Amino acid sequence: MEVLKIVNQIKSKRSFLCVGLDVDLEKIPKFLLDKDDPIFEFNKSIIDNTHMHCIAYKLNTAFYEAYGIKGWKALEKTINYINNNYPEIFTIADAKRGDIGNTSRMYAKSFFEQLNFDSITVNPYMGRDSVEPFLEYNDKNTIILALTSNEGSKDLQLISTANDYVFMDLIKSSKTWNNSKNLMYVIGATKTEYLEEIRKIIPENFLLIPGIGAQGGNLKEVCKKTINNNIGIIINSSRGIIYSGNDENFAQAAEKEAISLKKQMEEILIDSKLI
Repeated sequence: MEVLKIVNQIKSKRSFLCVGLDVDLEKIPKFLLDKDDPIFEFNKSIIDNTHMHCIAYKLNTAFYEAYGIKGWKALEKTINYINNNYPEIFTIADAKRGDIGNTSRMYAKSFFEQLNFDSITVNPYMGRDSVEPFLEYNDKNTIILALTSNEGSKDLQLISTANDYVFMDLIKSSKTWNNSKNLMYVIGATKTEYLEEIRKIIPENFLLIPGIGAQGGNLKEVCKKTINNNIGIIINSSRGIIYSGNDENFAQAAEKEAISLKKQMEEILIDSKLI
């Protein structure tokens, strides 16, 4: 999806919220388990009640693959439902793929051509040739894991190098890859001490930022250090929205949480003179 379309959607909805559809059958309302496809029914209700408050949906594929063929079919039905009913929404396959060139090319074909996602998350630590097959799609975005919020990020990403850290060297290198203008970057919200330096390296690219809320990230602090003239950030919230209710009114509870985040984002956009 063109960056301009994302920016226009942000300004129109006054929100840069992404809702993560990470469905765990042990956590969804019990009455849905009687449905033929409880995963899709849960997603559909969440989408119908939150699409006006968010600009993106992120589907973590592990939560669908865990249920075998039924889970994969639910993922396919969900992405088709979004594309058919809310085509302006930016869709993210949170698949964290990445392999040698021929394999990555097949992953790209699967998610971009067969499932028609707008973007995919990719683990870039096998290097350029594991990512560039995704970048061959001019109308799609590739979101690479640069600096993540998990404790283990220090085991590789935060190793010191001659001039910086491994993740900084990765970001700098990625700017030289073919079609790098279509790159976005996953940056964990809890890594605030690195955000300003990251923005100096990639001032224009969009950042996908998880970790607000449940993982302890501070929205205002993150935005202050990363927002640019095109907004340039997408904030993801998963559990805090989709599991905010556990009865027949679960979708309305999710909408309430989405509205709360949207209002905070609207204030930030107004204060930054971006709307």
